[in-house]
Amino acid sequence: MATIDETFDSNVAYLTINNPPVNALATAIRAGLVAAIRKAAENPAVKAIVIIGADKTFVAGADIRELGKPLQRPFFPDVLAAIEALTKPVIAALHGNALGGGLELALACHYRVALASVKVGLPEVTLGLLPGAGGTQRLPRLVGPAKALDMILSGKPVDGRAALLLGIVDELAEGTTGADLLQGAQTFAHKMLAERRRATLVSARQDKVSAVDPALFEDIRSKNAAKWRGQLAQESIVACVEAACTLPFAEGMAFERERFFALKDSSQCKAMRHVFFAEREASKVPGLPADVKARSVRSVAIIGAGTMGGGIAMAFANAGIPVTQIELGAEALANGRAIIENNYATSVARGSMSRDKAAKALTLIKGGTNYADIADCDLVVEAVFESMDIKKAIFRKLDAVMKPGAILATNTSTLDIDEIAAATKRPEAVIGTHFFSPANVMKLQENVRGAHSSAETIASVMSLAKKIGKIPVLSGNCEGFIGNRMLYNYVRECDFLLEEGATPWQVDNALKAFGFPMGVYLMRDLAGLDVSWRVRKGREATRDMSERYSPIADRICELGRFGQKTGAGYYRYDGRTASPDPKIEALIESVSRDQGRTRKPVSDEDIVMRALCALVNEGAKILEEGIASRAGDIDVIYVNGYGFPRYRGGPMFFAEHEGLATIHAHIQRLYLEQGQLWKPAPLLARLAKSGEGWSAGAASPGSPGRNTGVHQAIVKQ
Repeated sequence: MATIDETFDSNVAYLTINNPPVNALATAIRAGLVAAIRKAAENPAVKAIVIIGADKTFVAGADIRELGKPLQRPFFPDVLAAIEALTKPVIAALHGNALGGGLELALACHYRVALASVKVGLPEVTLGLLPGAGGTQRLPRLVGPAKALDMILSGKPVDGRAALLLGIVDELAEGTTGADLLQGAQTFAHKMLAERRRATLVSARQDKVSAVDPALFEDIRSKNAAKWRGQLAQESIVACVEAACTLPFAEGMAFERERFFALKDSSQCKAMRHVFFAEREASKVPGLPADVKARSVRSVAIIGAGTMGGGIAMAFANAGIPVTQIELGAEALANGRAIIENNYATSVARGSMSRDKAAKALTLIKGGTNYADIADCDLVVEAVFESMDIKKAIFRKLDAVMKPGAILATNTSTLDIDEIAAATKRPEAVIGTHFFSPANVMKLQENVRGAHSSAETIASVMSLAKKIGKIPVLSGNCEGFIGNRMLYNYVRECDFLLEEGATPWQVDNALKAFGFPMGVYLMRDLAGLDVSWRVRKGREATRDMSERYSPIADRICELGRFGQKTGAGYYRYDGRTASPDPKIEALIESVSRDQGRTRKPVSDEDIVMRALCALVNEGAKILEEGIASRAGDIDVIYVNGYGFPRYRGGPMFFAEHEGLATIHAHIQRLYLEQGQLWKPAPLLARLAKSGEGWSAGAASPGSPGRNTGVHQAIVKQ
């Protein structure tokens, strides 16, 4: 039960916020604080008050579950006003996390004492919000508007030492534990009383917000206009901090509150809250036995030292896990090592990693050419060329040398996990771990279970992904899994739109205006067109010739245009700068003529809707088959792996927001116009008719589809 625990020491009252696990500012906590503050105020023996968090943290923020509901009294700003109204000094004692509402609570106190390890910040922007209880008004008064904007717009916290230098905290307590903090706060309180210090209000300070040059705010707006396009929270944050510099505190608070409620009720905030919860839910695997335990992974091997293998090696080394890379020869190993060293040098130069951390990580990565060198590793990740024959040969070798209990993982992005596992005598230890490039940067890890992957193997890779800082999502086994299976349909329809009248730059610009960081064709050029061309040629013999197929990409490759690396692809390039190319427009028009198609103008709205409907229709099939456990898992994959704008919530959330009946009607029209490729997913048709959401259609263990065996295997174990 959420409580405020009250204790007394001489003339100091200690109010401990106790709402595990993160001491969120739920209604009960807010009410408890008001009551405890009133009680302390009325007690003549109490001369000062310390507010501290129970266990290992102060307050990690508001209770996000309450954001989607009508707010309950007491409102948080009223709690903070009650603290500021006290004539007795209030000291916030900070450890663990003091984030969002936690920092706003601390800023309303008269003084702040912290451990050096504390993290303080205002991350509301990551939920499409701004601080709604004075964060945009009080923080600039302590650190100035420029630094306040940097903290609030990035959402990134600072540690205790940085907070002390900035003036956010008044003193650092010695030690590392909650008990050390309590002792430090107690000492500070008694020293403050002995020195007869007056209680000072952050809200009354003016020196950092007076005479601020208005150009500061216009400069920030202009520099970020492209990056913030389509998003609501960032402009409101700038406006609120600007108000802190131009309006009296009470008026600035009213302005902030008005902007907060506008954002709270926006579709963007709802979308970002959905992603927040979906990311946390994605790591939970339905059907896993409650008593299954993840294996400890203390050492890892990577087969392949190319770009992907190197990135995966860095991901493990950055988390402190020793890595051995295996390659065919010394030259390949040396080339791979050079790539890794260059990547670390770039990270250090950019300031995203300290020199010491980079050096330590490099010492954890070694190379070899003999599989026997990795026999004792707990996990091996194969990261070689996307060829089934090559991968099966590697897994036969791994099966022969790896110790019992080792996990054998493949980084394949499309290939059949069960066929790979069949090359071994231990299919229960085989699983897919699909990293996204660059693997040392991208957060998503799409883990793929085979029909025989054991519960222990699944639990182990899901747990390990979190340990190395990834967001894990579990997929069933099918061609392309979740992400690439849906991407195929998305890209296919963009190609068909080219044949029907669009241009690559129109498609890219329309998708970018929706919120994608990059359109389909710039993305393809950046990745390199030759790799996917090689895959298409390999599948030509088995392709269904009755289905519509666009030859545009093949014809571009036949001209030797492989994208940015050759200076020409869908676009032509001057270095990395892309320009529309009339030659490509002429090539596309010739394809349209060959197919007997009359090109017509295509609206940007039609481009976006068609591309997104292709994602949604395939996503509905994936959900019904049990390849994905939840619609939210699909959204997590697309937001974190494919650039779907977070503030749109992912394709499945987008569909629910638009209305599944509306999306179904659009897909039905395309089905009548375009044919069998657009046949509406049965699940989508059912839910559109019933008016229910995706949660009513998620497959349960043992439901039809290729994933049935996987579910049953987990349940049996």
